[in-house]
Amino acid sequence: MMKAFLHGLILAFGLILPLGMQNVFILTQGAVQRRWRHALPAVLTASLCDTLLIFLAVLGVSLVWLGSAWLKWLKTAVMGAGILFLLYMGWSTWKSAPAAGGSEAAERFPPRKQIAFAASVSLLNPHAIFDTIGVIGTGSLRYTGMEKAIFAAACIVVSWIWFVGLSLAGRMVGRFDGSGGGLRWMNRISALLIWGVGGYMLMKLFRDWLP
Repeated sequence: MMKAFLHGLILAFGLILPLGMQNVFILTQGAVQRRWRHALPAVLTASLCDTLLIFLAVLGVSLVWLGSAWLKWLKTAVMGAGILFLLYMGWSTWKSAPAAGGSEAAERFPPRKQIAFAASVSLLNPHAIFDTIGVIGTGSLRYTGMEKAIFAAACIVVSWIWFVGLSLAGRMVGRFDGSGGGLRWMNRISALLIWGVGGYMLMKLFRDWLP
């Protein structure tokens, strides 16, 4: 059982560590909110969305998703919608870069907008979905019963701890970044990452359909 737990920890950490739009959003909200607890809607939403994806992946959705030939059209539709979504999110993030007024000039999302944005970057990002279902779902196939449950729990624990830690790190950045330069760079990097993922998805879509 310890092997399943460690496997889940390492696998989930490897997936969540790269700096993506979900991570940058949580980091930014932790930085711009007046108090750390005001960023909790984003943290909780991202954590719950990841928990849902991990739960579905471990239940075996990966086998259905990856193994059914008719789902090629569904994958194409999801990826096409995801590419358009990523282009919009990148533009929105680039435009929201704070002006030269310090962190006070950055946009503080209210709770509802935090929830909507965090849910969208978690559940409408095909790259994240494929990673979670394909990697974690496939990794869980070697386990059964309690070992599978422990594997899933380890992945979920990593997700929750990571997002809480990111928001706290963002809080520290916001407190020490009086000029707002750090926040501007975070938004710029986030936008470029979003467009990069969109470009990667577009190339993958072309490859899937080319003879």
